[in-house]
Amino acid sequence: MKSYTWKAACQRRLARQHLLAPAQPAHLADTVRAAGGVQAQILSAAELAIGARVANVTRRDVRAALWDHHSLVKTYGPRATLHLLPADELPLWMAALRAAETLSGTPWYSRAGLTPSQANALLTAIGEALDGCSLTRKELAEKVTHRVGEWARERLLSAWGEFLAPAALAGKLCFGPAQGSQVTFVRVDQWIGHWEDHDSQTALTELIRRYIATYGPVTHGDVAHWFRLMPAQAQKLLEPLAADLEAVDFAGRRAWMLAADVEADRPPSATPSADSLRLLPQYDCYLLGCGPRERIVPEAARARVNTYGRGRFEGATALSVMLIDGVVSGLWEKRPHRQASKRDPELRVESFGQLTTRQHELLESEVGRIGAFLETRLALTLGVLGQ
Repeated sequence: MKSYTWKAACQRRLARQHLLAPAQPAHLADTVRAAGGVQAQILSAAELAIGARVANVTRRDVRAALWDHHSLVKTYGPRATLHLLPADELPLWMAALRAAETLSGTPWYSRAGLTPSQANALLTAIGEALDGCSLTRKELAEKVTHRVGEWARERLLSAWGEFLAPAALAGKLCFGPAQGSQVTFVRVDQWIGHWEDHDSQTALTELIRRYIATYGPVTHGDVAHWFRLMPAQAQKLLEPLAADLEAVDFAGRRAWMLAADVEADRPPSATPSADSLRLLPQYDCYLLGCGPRERIVPEAARARVNTYGRGRFEGATALSVMLIDGVVSGLWEKRPHRQASKRDPELRVESFGQLTTRQHELLESEVGRIGAFLETRLALTLGVLGQ
């Protein structure tokens, strides 16, 4: 088997996600596609994730792609979480996620205590209610309840999306522009201007292939984590790709890559050091998709992460992190400047080690990039977060 060193794998993953050489603005949607979607539980974090991968864009450009041009769509995605996904392939994504959903063994409507006829009536009612309009959660619940009965109201109003996520996967809705603090929903085929059904199993196989292309080398456990499956299910899903995969030795463990990528890659021993420093937001797909986790977040970093903010409960993925050569090496946050006389917001960075002169230069560049993306000036300070 060909062997991949840790540094070579990190550089490859960073490059595939445009974290070494950012993409051009015209390829914004393609960059989201290459990353396997961008998690958007916190929309401002999703915007920053795209800004980290696309050169010379601002937050307004990302919002225009979402709400004006509809080249990106906010909807329920992998791991049952909100995502930004490329609009031109949304039917493919929803078909793949339906296939992953069926692997749970129990249909969503059975878990919700519904009969198949109730589920069909619910989904039909959602599509009819959204015909030609944008509705808040409350407005949608009112219209659908009027059509199917009072039993639907409470769970349509739930922020957990108990009924809304299945409707998204069925191609009935996606998110529309917010009305103040309220989210809205639109009919997805009208929002993106097209819809065509895909074979669910074929679609899931294609998304797994893409995941391996971007995040490889991967194990079946990595695939299971990305799609929220059982490891045995993920291993079985790799079978249709067997002819396209090649086993590699990745830092002492057996992993998989696309055979075409193994053939095309230079020998890892000839791969130069990445020499990169990036500031990534919460729930960035790099942290969500790369393994093994204990190498991405080494023990020293994990010890600090577990004492700060949401890191206590969700680990490094819940925090804004500093990557050095693909490894979590610090934390950061944007906040008002501590000195009242200073007008510029402060971007405070807590490094887990002493930065070299070159790394400090890269950090200053990253702060400038984030400031340009947010269309503001940011003052870099170094120190412990929370102080």
